[in-house]
Amino acid sequence: PDGGALATARRLAHDLAAGDIEAAARLSNAPKRRYEVLSEYRDWVGAEEFKRVYTQYFSPRSRVVAEIGIGRHRLLVWRIDGSDHLAGQFYVEMGNRYLLDDVPGTERGQLRRLLEAYRAGKLRD
Repeated sequence: PDGGALATARRLAHDLAAGDIEAAARLSNAPKRRYEVLSEYRDWVGAEEFKRVYTQYFSPRSRVVAEIGIGRHRLLVWRIDGSDHLAGQFYVEMGNRYLLDDVPGTERGQLRRLLEAYRAGKLRD
């Protein structure tokens, strides 16, 4: 695929840090729903806070601490800005690229449970 889930995550963070929710939504396997969610969040926190939140992914202290895969599905676990906060992002391989996985399913559910285990300290960096 086109650089894997991490390449899509970097593109997504870039688009969101710029406030371009239309471009970010196109990186989803459910673009209409992703656009709605991002729009609601931006309206709730304001445009500048929205950009600030996603700019944190570019901090030199932010990093992916785990990539876990089940079949075509991937979970990226981020340690944001050197904090204890762990953010999870779900991706799915479709065709020759990875998209943000916004469609509930068995594999995504399993990856969500692994994210919870990671946050609880049952899995390590």
